[in-house]
Amino acid sequence: MGETTVEEVVRAQLSKALGGRRGMLEAAAPTVALTAIFLLTHDLRVAVPVSVATALVLLVIRAVQRTTVQFVLNSLVGIGIGTFFAWRSARGGGTADEQALAYFLPGLLYNSGYAVLMVLSNLVRWPLVGFMVGSVAGDPTEWHRDPQVVRLCRNLTWMLALPCVARVVVQLPIYLAGRAASDAGPMVAALGLTKIAMGWPLQVLALAGMAWLLARNSTPTAATCD
Repeated sequence: MGETTVEEVVRAQLSKALGGRRGMLEAAAPTVALTAIFLLTHDLRVAVPVSVATALVLLVIRAVQRTTVQFVLNSLVGIGIGTFFAWRSARGGGTADEQALAYFLPGLLYNSGYAVLMVLSNLVRWPLVGFMVGSVAGDPTEWHRDPQVVRLCRNLTWMLALPCVARVVVQLPIYLAGRAASDAGPMVAALGLTKIAMGWPLQVLALAGMAWLLARNSTPTAATCD
């Protein structure tokens, strides 16, 4: 593998999982396009095709370059799930604004679930990031025998959880206010703007904090210790 410290392993695994800067931008671009078009038109029938087209352009570029299309596909899956929720709202007689609120619901559910998973993994002292270390070491639980590694992985897991927790704390009240309002338009606009502002920029900030933490320590991997 070439990594001799736990910090190097985690950096390599995070980079692979998130796709680096390009992967995060590719994941965010279709959402930015959808939100911007909806704020201008208030019509998902226009915003969704533009978002899909943005993702397809990125997909073609990846295919031509013969690099991984994973992150663009992830974005398309997210668009598809959101569109399905909006379609169900439309079938139930929902207005355009109610359909838009429904489109944002899967993102809230995803962030809530991810936050709960990471927080629980820390509370039971099996931090999620530790399994990244285990996947490289060849033993998924060997890392748990070293308290120093567990502590590092716990702190990194907290940093990964913070963006998800922050999104739920900010966006859930906006979503609920939109559901209760007679005119949900302003709440839809607020959700779209916060989704952009708290998307990849917040993720980059969290990763910068993780990079700072990783740069402070040099914990040998099991292979190095042997």
